Amino acid sequence: MDDFIRPRKGPLSQRKTTQKYHPNTPPVAMRPQAVTPAHNTIAAANSSPSLGRVAMTPSVGAPLNADTTALPKPPQNDPFLPTPKPGKKPRFGFRFKLPRPKNRWQWGLLIAAIIILLSASGFSIYWFIIRDTTPPVTYTPVVEPEPAPEPTTKASRMSGRQVDIATADRPVYAVQIENSPDARPQSGLREADIVSEAIAEGGITRFNAIFHDNQAANIGPIRSLRPYYIDWFLPYGAAIVHAGGSPEALSDIRTLGIQDLDNTTGYFRRVSNRYAPHNLYSTSAQLIDLFNVRSYSTPAFTGLPRKEPKPADIATASIINLRISSQLYNVVFNYDKASNSYLRSQADAPHVDAETGQQLAPNVVVVPIINRGISSNGVNNKYDTVGSGEVFVFQDGTLTKGTWTKPDRRAQWQLTDAAGAPITLNPGQTWFSIVESADRVTYQ
Repeated sequence: MDDFIRPRKGPLSQRKTTQKYHPNTPPVAMRPQAVTPAHNTIAAANSSPSLGRVAMTPSVGAPLNADTTALPKPPQNDPFLPTPKPGKKPRFGFRFKLPRPKNRWQWGLLIAAIIILLSASGFSIYWFIIRDTTPPVTYTPVVEPEPAPEPTTKASRMSGRQVDIATADRPVYAVQIENSPDARPQSGLREADIVSEAIAEGGITRFNAIFHDNQAANIGPIRSLRPYYIDWFLPYGAAIVHAGGSPEALSDIRTLGIQDLDNTTGYFRRVSNRYAPHNLYSTSAQLIDLFNVRSYSTPAFTGLPRKEPKPADIATASIINLRISSQLYNVVFNYDKASNSYLRSQADAPHVDAETGQQLAPNVVVVPIINRGISSNGVNNKYDTVGSGEVFVFQDGTLTKGTWTKPDRRAQWQLTDAAGAPITLNPGQTWFSIVESADRVTYQ
């Protein structure tokens, strides 16, 4: 019907239709048309001869039935009519539209901004969400400590010096060494650990030298024993090396059960450069052999208490004078700060070792004041070794006055200062010079 109302140019076959139809819907021209009374009226009028023929050509856009003002609206659910598309609804709200980059510079900025945004987002996600904020557990590896090396030295019970382990178990023996002018210079006194000096007879002094730490290539001259020397080596359990002795001393060896290393052939010798009785000698090696042959052993003993050396900045006792007997036997000790020892002189001459020519230099000089008398035989001297008395201890260039105490013959020296505290001694050789009275000791 539209073609009649709005004719289009061109043949019908070339016309383009914009109307979309359902595949099963027939064209409009072929649809059956409803016949209304108005149509019939028009048809009747045109066919009536009496009325004549009236042209009823409808005007463009007018409805076909002129009697009516409008054709009835087709039903809304007409299956033959296409469903009209609903109109677009207006959109409300804010719309954000990025401006389109116009050149390469703007494109580069946009891409860089996107990369930075993505990187920041990824880092934020990792830092605040993925990252483990639990403090790391620190594992301290367990390192097994290396075992401490076995000690190879130990402090000597005799001298306080550090000595080899094997040396610590070495036998202890004491040797009676002569000090008459014909016996000088002596051999072995330099290697001794402890030396005790006292008068034997006629004002002639004699030494009792205890050996343990060191070995001497030559020892002598070896002389006879007196009872009071026993009291000074007995606390160490030492075997005694001697050439005879007073009757009382020989009796004490048996009574006290002292291990005896007397003059035995094969272990002692007479030298030819001196005459008897000043020529009897031995060596440490020979004496230890004799000690082992007789199956002796050194019992446990308590040595003198020791300390670390501490030389004084200014020595207060540099020169020590001891009037032990006569001029031939009086002693002078000069303190040597470099070696922290006391250089010994007697009879106004340095007291030297016969083997090395070196001057004797003990590390500590102890001067006990002990009363001296005559024994019951009326010949030999004796000292009141058991009891107590005044003592002078020289070491580190200083003097400590105190008291010596010896409860019995087997007891060790007990040295205490004025306050009653023990006096500890420097390691090294300790020299005991027995003096009868305190006025025989001077120092400066």
